[in-house]
Amino acid sequence: MEKIDRRSFTRGVGAAALGTAIFGPGVRGAKAFADGPRVVRVGVLGAGWWGMLDLKAAFKAGGVEAVALCDVDSERLEKAAAETAGLQGGTRPKTYADWRQFLSHPGMEAVILATPPHWHALPFIAAMERGLDVYLEKPVAYDIREGQAMAAAAKRAGRIVQVGFQRRQSQAFKDAAAYLQGGAAGRIVQVDAQIHYAANPPDATPQAPPSSLDWEAWCGPAPKLPYAPNIGHFAWRLEEAYGNGHLVDWGIHWIDRVRLALGLGMPKAVEAEGGLHVLKGRITTPDTLTAQFEFEACPLVWRHRIWGAAEWSPDTSNAALFYGEKETVVVTDDKWTVVPKGTGERRVMEAKTDVLPAHVGEFLESVRTRKAPSCSIEDAARSTACVQLAMIAYKTGARVAWDDTRGTASGPASALLKREYRAPYKHPSA
Repeated sequence: MEKIDRRSFTRGVGAAALGTAIFGPGVRGAKAFADGPRVVRVGVLGAGWWGMLDLKAAFKAGGVEAVALCDVDSERLEKAAAETAGLQGGTRPKTYADWRQFLSHPGMEAVILATPPHWHALPFIAAMERGLDVYLEKPVAYDIREGQAMAAAAKRAGRIVQVGFQRRQSQAFKDAAAYLQGGAAGRIVQVDAQIHYAANPPDATPQAPPSSLDWEAWCGPAPKLPYAPNIGHFAWRLEEAYGNGHLVDWGIHWIDRVRLALGLGMPKAVEAEGGLHVLKGRITTPDTLTAQFEFEACPLVWRHRIWGAAEWSPDTSNAALFYGEKETVVVTDDKWTVVPKGTGERRVMEAKTDVLPAHVGEFLESVRTRKAPSCSIEDAARSTACVQLAMIAYKTGARVAWDDTRGTASGPASALLKREYRAPYKHPSA
């Protein structure tokens, strides 16, 4: 298999690499430096595993001080505060258990919102109303009506919002997208996207939550299920009531990237079939799923299998395959491959990118300059709505037609565009 230098190949086909933001060195505390960027005072809502990864990416990008952290688990909050103090020269952020108090922290400019998705809408809209900029983790929201209300709130507020589709920063993806848009592969007839891996859910036995965790607050507007490790920290991704499954949590990255590469809007319709074949009783979302998104330009077929089969081709277990009339283009996180029709040839271009610091760093630079970042909430809400429609199709067992002008779905799916909140919380679309 021939390997080709990315720069010389893209020069040959005339594909222009998209620019990469340049960020200054990291800072410790609020101390500025002569030639570096202005320090942005940030807070983190949801200071667990991924929230701390986002914060560390911000430090790596540079020009940031963490002034406040918020979490409903006191043990995790204390650990995050101590770690943050170490990252910024001993300056300890203020800690909060209540997100409303956190959003009122004096002097805070921007928020990294890294809670589970059922806790995105309310604090995001409140942050917009308080004049804060937000780095919002994906998916945008738990349900489609929440996403629409959040996009409307951002438009009203005029604040900077970057959604955490950090793989948009992948140089391999940018180069492949430019190549596809240049037409060398011909008309794209179909795209396949997939992420297969071996899930290992924690214990599903209902039990008392950890003494440090406020389970009532953690569940918030979502249904309050009996606590079990398989639906708590981190593991909520495969629980229908909180994360809504592998496609919504992880596959959404590929749906977003395919939409971006081909300039796609919303699908006209979505169908989905699958089931719980191996992990039944351990998770509540499909361990095997196939979904077809009927976009105007071409169909996009998603597949996942999370019960640990050995892969025939590990290179494509996390990939998108663009089938063109002249060539097939296969894209992964760090490389892309061109397979011309009928030649047996393969041209491999490698391009590694530290995507999370690049994406968070772009957000910080947007906070400073007030220039919109690359991943708007409006477009991110479309990618989120795509996977939500697929899960609705799976649950109803019916083809879901989508009217993008009206923002409505056909048949029984229409009742599932919004999930009623648990009292006393009020859905933002109400």
